[in-house]
Amino acid sequence: MKLAKIEPGGLAGEQVFDAIYAGIMNGDFEAGQKLRIEELSAQLGTSHMPVREALRRLEETGLVDNPPRRTAVVKEFHHEELLHVYSARRIVEVAASKDGAELLTREGLKKMRAEYKAIRTAVREGRITDYLDHDERLLGILYGSAGNPVLLEMIRGLWTRCRSYKILGARQALAGDDTSILWKPHEELLAAAAVHDGHAVSQVVDDFLLDAIGRIKASLPHKAGE
Repeated sequence: MKLAKIEPGGLAGEQVFDAIYAGIMNGDFEAGQKLRIEELSAQLGTSHMPVREALRRLEETGLVDNPPRRTAVVKEFHHEELLHVYSARRIVEVAASKDGAELLTREGLKKMRAEYKAIRTAVREGRITDYLDHDERLLGILYGSAGNPVLLEMIRGLWTRCRSYKILGARQALAGDDTSILWKPHEELLAAAAVHDGHAVSQVVDDFLLDAIGRIKASLPHKAGE
């Protein structure tokens, strides 16, 4: 991946972090890809220090593995770890979706519908990153309506941790015959949210996450005797 050089006069550390973070979140840096300090420094036109600091911060967010005296790599999740992440998502997102649907305002519903339209367009045009961004914005509106910013922050952190897996899943769905899996749940979500049916909304979210958990479990290696 080719990174743009940072702008002179700005905060080099923040610009370096933002550039690498964006590359990971967009799927330009793939899971398992090495992040060599020398190469990143040369591309960004900066010294090694801000790159090292950016990699340290990215490790704290769960996006990068940065072991001492070894080359940092984009986080490559094991299936067991993904299972833990999605199980945690199920706990917090089901609760946030129910409360959010019951408290959703007319303006919030209008914004969700706009994001849904953008989701359909992104799927039709095969723009995976845009699809995921609009998906998270739609859900962020719903969950944010619950009025618990701490819960929303936790959810966003979990989304970040499994972003590379979400990119892979979206790519596989786009390559298949039926892409409705990428937008049908949102359609059902909107229908239930429009009438403030918190139970129905939370059921849609739970079913979606349970389906993801099932796919992760199915890809786990079987133990001897099973």
